[in-house]
Amino acid sequence: MSYYIVLIVIALYFLMLFSVSYFTARKADNEAFFVGDRKSPWYVVAIAMIGTSISGVTFISVPGWVTTTQFSYLQMVLGFVAGYFVIAFVLIPLYYKLNLMSIYGYLSERFGRNSYKTGSVFFLISKMLGCGVRMYLTAIVLQVVLFDKIEVPFSLNIIVTMIVVWLYTFRGGVKTLVWTDLIQTLSLILAVVLCVFFICKQLGYNFSGLYQTIIDSPNSKIFFFEDSNDKRYFWKQFLAGMFTTIAMTGLDQDMMQKNLSCKNIKDAQKNVISYGVLFLPVNLLFLALGVILYIFAASENITLPLRSDEVFPVLATGNYLPQIVGILFVMGLIAAAFSSAGSALTALTTSFTIDILGANKKGKDLSKTRIWVHVANTIIMGFVIYAFKLLNNTSVIDAVYILASYTYGPLLGIYMFGLITKLNVRDRFVPIVAVLSPVLCYIISANSEKWFNGYQMGYELLLVNAAITFIGMLCLVKKNTTSIIK
Repeated sequence: MSYYIVLIVIALYFLMLFSVSYFTARKADNEAFFVGDRKSPWYVVAIAMIGTSISGVTFISVPGWVTTTQFSYLQMVLGFVAGYFVIAFVLIPLYYKLNLMSIYGYLSERFGRNSYKTGSVFFLISKMLGCGVRMYLTAIVLQVVLFDKIEVPFSLNIIVTMIVVWLYTFRGGVKTLVWTDLIQTLSLILAVVLCVFFICKQLGYNFSGLYQTIIDSPNSKIFFFEDSNDKRYFWKQFLAGMFTTIAMTGLDQDMMQKNLSCKNIKDAQKNVISYGVLFLPVNLLFLALGVILYIFAASENITLPLRSDEVFPVLATGNYLPQIVGILFVMGLIAAAFSSAGSALTALTTSFTIDILGANKKGKDLSKTRIWVHVANTIIMGFVIYAFKLLNNTSVIDAVYILASYTYGPLLGIYMFGLITKLNVRDRFVPIVAVLSPVLCYIISANSEKWFNGYQMGYELLLVNAAITFIGMLCLVKKNTTSIIK
């Protein structure tokens, strides 16, 4: 694929983003940056949230999973949908009742300052590493298809990428992101749909032929009830999907910040349920793309790379398919990656400004603080991305995703304790419990096959972590005291 075509597509795409950013960020203040003045239309937020949830990693990786996990990922997606109902009817009313800009303010109200700071720090670490690795995987693909061809080093690639993310988020924050993410989500879905269309055209399939091909494929099996030790076992994936959504969406400032920008509780609930349900057909589309990619490769006797993450990029940007597929791949990748990065950067700025610095008052001082924090987070994220390049080890990338289970596990356990019980705890010891829980969880995970007759710890790692934290909180209970939050 010609690099100048890629360059033109990227330039036009970012011109569109900057135009939207300019018009939405006018007269934006701190309220607009943090919660979009609480005036965002719920249906716009619902579509925007899909783009935020689907990163460049999802765009690249999910189509390649079908040969190893078939369609078992949909079991987890069903759990996602259940989790979104919990968020809509349990967490959203709580956040609106407390009128929060940062959702970790709940921990301050419920337990105290140490619990509040603990939740914020765990979020900051997880989000910075998680977003860094997502942007790294996107950056290395763009390096291959574009920057290497024009002799731009990887370091400059990162600098340009982070400047772009900063430029369209630094003024408007959430007020801008709601609309730019809407565009990026629609671009992402359009890119995948058109990729499926052009590949099917190359294979000579119509819609009914595509449907029958997917049904007949051995890679399209969805449900796995046979072996409870299998990582694909239905109840493992469903429950893990449900609680992963509660933790990594409902307890994540990045994911909830747009929800809190809706006009009222009912709009926020409609938003959460809508994009939760839409997640099922969107992910089915990614998996269907994976099936036809492998069928196409087999029909053309193409030798595929060993790593499944490289299958879609290699086929899309090589000389195997029409050039339009490569262009759509680049557009979809950028849409997924920058939607996720822009949202994460805004959430990191919000959490650090309000939760860590305590700058929760409106006015000029808060504006200056927020601007400098936004700049600092942009720079730090750039260094995190480059650190992954220096390590150049996919096992490290896998470790970062596993780390998400360790960092969100304590958050889930603390929130569950606060919501389920009315007990108060010794707040100063909560950070110790939050640190020890992942350590114990790691020991259990590392020895699960040996201790539990070959049982492989999978996505339920998050639940184990949360359970250990919950038990730890029980050990900190103060006698004869209850919470004042109802």
